[in-house]
Amino acid sequence: MHTRQGEFERIRTVLAEADADEPLSAREIVQLLEEHDIEIDSPHRVATVLGRHAETGDVEVIRSQPYRYRVQTSDASG
Repeated sequence: MHTRQGEFERIRTVLAEADADEPLSAREIVQLLEEHDIEIDSPHRVATVLGRHAETGDVEVIRSQPYRYRVQTSDASG
């Protein structure tokens, strides 16, 4: 099953707007998405989408309990 086009971009946009500097769990990301009126099926769906993008380096997966995700935003300043 392929990720629906744009799911990752919506997640990344919300995290950038929320200025989420700390790594977040999939459940915390779902809560942020809901606050921005974006529906994603479940924390499992978020983890699936972000896990796939971790393979390309767009997401850092911190393998703690629960897993946490740091998404590279396109407007990273440094």
